[in-house]
Amino acid sequence: MPLMRIGPVVVEVAGQGFPVVMIHGLGGSSNTFQPQMAALAGYRVIRVDLPGSGRSPVPAGTLSIETMSEAVADAVRSLGVEVAHFVGHSLGTLVCQHIAVEQPGTVASLALFGALAEPTEAVRNGLQGRAAMARAGGMADIGDAIVANAISAHTRDTLPAAAAFVRESVMRQDPEGYARTCEALSRATAVDARAIKAPTLLVTGDADTVNPVSVAQALSDKIAGATLSTMDRCGHWATIEKPQEATRKLADFLQRNNG
Repeated sequence: MPLMRIGPVVVEVAGQGFPVVMIHGLGGSSNTFQPQMAALAGYRVIRVDLPGSGRSPVPAGTLSIETMSEAVADAVRSLGVEVAHFVGHSLGTLVCQHIAVEQPGTVASLALFGALAEPTEAVRNGLQGRAAMARAGGMADIGDAIVANAISAHTRDTLPAAAAFVRESVMRQDPEGYARTCEALSRATAVDARAIKAPTLLVTGDADTVNPVSVAQALSDKIAGATLSTMDRCGHWATIEKPQEATRKLADFLQRNNG
């Protein structure tokens, strides 16, 4: 699975077949989707670390959802990909939506885990506070808070390794990159989801307190033909908390839309 730097992002590419582009959320990396990789063996999977996240360097300028979307689209295009399935988690679902609206011909389908249209005012304020905490050396405290609040009690009780993965994923982020990503998310505004024409699957946990089922339902209602699927006793990190079920839903959706 070679890693390569393409402009402002590091990309991990594996396999052969129809392309699948996977975009993580805040505090994530390409490894957010590692549990799904075996089931995607028949695809060319392109996992992108967003600018300032994971293995991608912190950019010089201000981050925004728009610049992230441009970086992903440019990287995918540089790999010779004209059309692909797009898969996103949380913040990554905003990037997917932007690409689907701005460059609809490149999107064969959308699979959105823990999706949102835009943050609420309370969340925007919280993200600004989290950015300040990251810059003050608080990445461990942020990781602990995310484990306590963003994954389900069931996951914490029965899958401690999943909780540890989420904590480690957050703690390994560059503090400045994480802070700028928080600020970018705090400024995010919704696209006109009614303009999304690609087949769309939204998957959310019934215990997701970050982007609850009602948030995903509101977004789903705006996308013609979209399907919303929930997972029991699952929080915000669906691909990690319920890897087998999340993988099955994703693989079935891709297979139905791969022709």
